[in-house]
Amino acid sequence: MTDTVALTHPWIGGKPFEAPNARTEDLISPWNGELVARVAMADAESIDAAIESARAAFVDNLRATAAQRAAWLRAAADELEKEKDAIADITMRALGKPRRACGVEVGRSIAFPRLCAEELLRIEGDVLPLDALPMGAGRFGFTRHHPHGVIAAFTPFNAPSNLLMQKLAPAIAMGNAVLIKPAFEGIGEALLIAECFSRAGVPDGLVNVVACRRDVTGHLVSHPDVALVTLTGGTAAGNALASAAGAKPFIGELGGNSANIVCADADLQDAAERIVPSAFEASGQQCISAQRIIVEESAVEEFLGHFIAAAKALKVGDPTLPETDVGPMVNVANADRVEQMVAEAVAQGATAVLPLKRDNAIIHPTILLEPPRQARVVAEEIFGPVAVVIAAKDVNDAIAIANDSSFGLQSSCFTSSLETSFRMSEELHVGSLWINEGSRFRMDTTPFGGVGDSGYGREGVKYAMQELSYLKFTGIRFPGREA
Repeated sequence: MTDTVALTHPWIGGKPFEAPNARTEDLISPWNGELVARVAMADAESIDAAIESARAAFVDNLRATAAQRAAWLRAAADELEKEKDAIADITMRALGKPRRACGVEVGRSIAFPRLCAEELLRIEGDVLPLDALPMGAGRFGFTRHHPHGVIAAFTPFNAPSNLLMQKLAPAIAMGNAVLIKPAFEGIGEALLIAECFSRAGVPDGLVNVVACRRDVTGHLVSHPDVALVTLTGGTAAGNALASAAGAKPFIGELGGNSANIVCADADLQDAAERIVPSAFEASGQQCISAQRIIVEESAVEEFLGHFIAAAKALKVGDPTLPETDVGPMVNVANADRVEQMVAEAVAQGATAVLPLKRDNAIIHPTILLEPPRQARVVAEEIFGPVAVVIAAKDVNDAIAIANDSSFGLQSSCFTSSLETSFRMSEELHVGSLWINEGSRFRMDTTPFGGVGDSGYGREGVKYAMQELSYLKFTGIRFPGREA
């Protein structure tokens, strides 16, 4: 392990903020044990300084036009383009995420602010026909979107640049200031992105970054100058933050337990080949990773043959190699957790048709057949490269099994029947559904978010911009023109 990595500081007011006596923590690569970063952790005083900077910048830039904010976002995307290799390298080193996947993620992170800039020039309010009621005579009404103020954005480790940009770009587009609290493993990407926004001419203070732990997150979200909290993370974390934040808007993109239904009339080989990357790439560490594979009984044997073969074909190992599909999990502790969940399921009666294999923090693709419904691998979010296959008597039974979950983020169904497709759309209790596509597929222009324990609110360019602003009605009376 090398000890030559520079200390990273919070980014406040357009520059590093060096707090005296800041506690530091080391970020270690799960792949090779190297020191990736030495991180200065923010305390309550540093967080107060960041919020004060954000609030002042928000007030100073309230009159920035939509055209100006769109120009900031386009310029920020240009600066990110210059740093795309550096951002991808940080992700690969800090997470062990395969190089190819890092490149795809950074590409989406660059495209997203450009999409927000385009949408900003189209966003509209309404003109309301007040005289449709007698009491509205001589009156005119309209609505417009307005910024909330200071937004606290909590971002996860698993897609540290893209999921950060899903919050940052829409917030800036709508005129807010942002305080980013990334997952510890995503601090390097967050700081480099903030620097890119600063170089692009985004006013100092509109983008701030702090690394901190749970001991001060309650102080952050409950601060009276934080107007809205948005989190991508686990359900328990969402509940805790929402409670600490109090009576202010909260957007939570939380946990998942994605059901992928395979009907007997589907192209079973195609279904298997699309579910495999949904289940195992990113080491299964995504909230929409395919977890429960629900297959009609008559198709289970044939589907399993294709599914196991496709899983075995994945390249597992060194994340620095361009051909690698599955690298290590974020750390050994999470690999321990997943291994224990699988062992429990097998002890409870599940059949390991593709048994768990482990190399330090790497968990190879694992497939369990028919674990009991109370097993944690069925009832909870695995967040690892493990898929469970469950047989369903028919389509009705498949829908019932899929809906037997407190989560409801994104699911998929493979079928050749248009009628079945519409049944799934009507009856599955989820925020998003794909037909004939794996559950991990996501497009940044579509609405994305969950129901139940999977959270509330929607992301996606236009939808995030709407969530990160509020709709204000203005009514005008013209004296003398009333009825």
